[in-house]
Amino acid sequence: MDFRFTPEEETFRADVKEFLKQELKPGWDDGFDAESEIGVEAHGDFAKNFNRKLAERGWLAIAWPEEYGGLDASVMQQVVYSEEMAYAGAPVGFNMGVAWVGPSLMLYGTDEQKSEFIPKITNLEHTWCTLYSEPTAGSDLAAIQTKAVRDGDDFVINGQKTWTTGAHRSNWGWLAARTDPDAPKHKGLSMFLVPMDAPGVTIQPLVNMAGNHGFNEVFFEDVRIPAKYLVGKENMGWYMLAVALDFERSSIAGSARVRRSLKELVEFSKEYPQFIENKPEIRNRLADIAIEVEIGAALSYRVASLQADGKAPNYEATIAKLYSTELIQRFASTGMELLGMYGPLHPKSPHAKLKGGMERGYQLAVSATIAGGTSEVMKTIGAIRGL
Repeated sequence: MDFRFTPEEETFRADVKEFLKQELKPGWDDGFDAESEIGVEAHGDFAKNFNRKLAERGWLAIAWPEEYGGLDASVMQQVVYSEEMAYAGAPVGFNMGVAWVGPSLMLYGTDEQKSEFIPKITNLEHTWCTLYSEPTAGSDLAAIQTKAVRDGDDFVINGQKTWTTGAHRSNWGWLAARTDPDAPKHKGLSMFLVPMDAPGVTIQPLVNMAGNHGFNEVFFEDVRIPAKYLVGKENMGWYMLAVALDFERSSIAGSARVRRSLKELVEFSKEYPQFIENKPEIRNRLADIAIEVEIGAALSYRVASLQADGKAPNYEATIAKLYSTELIQRFASTGMELLGMYGPLHPKSPHAKLKGGMERGYQLAVSATIAGGTSEVMKTIGAIRGL
């Protein structure tokens, strides 16, 4: 593997950095309410306008074919783009439509599904949520019990989903449901496209311990959708779901965000040396994290390299996810320890350091090793697929 980026990729990186410099002026995120919502919703109209500019450039779905609103960019260009956006803290959020709904439709969707849904992902008309987890189906995702029963030209859906990110602000859902209750659990699932305003869909908020409303419970009571919203073959949904999870787990964003936060923490320590004086163990841990950031990036580059060669990064993606999410937690713990009694202060406190970012980051980091697959599950997958 060649760790160097090509001249074209470095030129593209410079273009992205210049765009971010022009669009995200110093202090651009001051005054936004990061307490009630997670991610882009906390930045309101600013985020919407920012994402429209990305869409106009073809960057929102940069690796997609031009016919679908992308730039047909290489996998490595997509990595460069994601890395720079995450490092800058740009209000792009995690676009599930771009990340796996669109790519899944390109692979498995009908021509009608492609023409109806894909353009509306890139023009931001449709916002997507992912309807996987259930009260009894989390790490064992194949234990899904939500049912979709065919009734003529429709499917009727009944069941419950939980921990659904962004359901309250999405108009479409990417749903995994059981279509054959008698089949082995991995072979009786199907994937559907579900309008979130359909009669019988009820959304209830789940507020996390940091006070953010990002998650939801979603209930389906006799929700009727056209059979044309079945994606791929009936009862073959597990295979599509597994591919989509690999898309989610291969992100470079985690390492990039830690890289930026580490830079800010080091600069803070230089400005206020009393926080780090006589604490050699903290200095050593910061040095360790600086090294670990590079390792995390290399693991993600490895995933991208395999994808660029047309290979499936099954266990490599899980290892990258495992490493980067545990790195996020190690950094959060180190930052809190460095700040001492200032660490737990709320962002709205006049005495908070680093805008209270460590307090928020520490609480949000807890879920990093749970969402998208727990660390324990990632280790198991890595062992089964890679050893």
